[in-house]
Amino acid sequence: MKVIAAYLLAVLGGNTCPTEKDLKKILASVGAEADDDRIQLLLSQVEGKDITELIAAGREKLASVPAGGGAACAVAAPGGGGAAAPAAAEKKEEKKVEEKEESDDDMGFSLFD
Repeated sequence: MKVIAAYLLAVLGGNTCPTEKDLKKILASVGAEADDDRIQLLLSQVEGKDITELIAAGREKLASVPAGGGAACAVAAPGGGGAAAPAAAEKKEEKKVEEKEESDDDMGFSLFD
């Protein structure tokens, strides 16, 4: 993952075709150890490809991956918003119930009366 991050940092810095030396320099600047095999593997896989196209292809693949638990609702909410509406309604109901209980517990007496 750190090799990918170093590659993306190099591209963001304006180097459209980072070399092994560039990636090692970035990794060394933060005290990370450079793994030559992983660097070579990454560079061979992205050779001649546009980074924006690679990111777009990765997003498409991630969209098809099912997510379990609460993460699925959080990911689905921005797209359609259908999953977020029931959760928001439940949250409002809980808030109203709590406010009602607090006023009943007081029963008109103050702590310093």
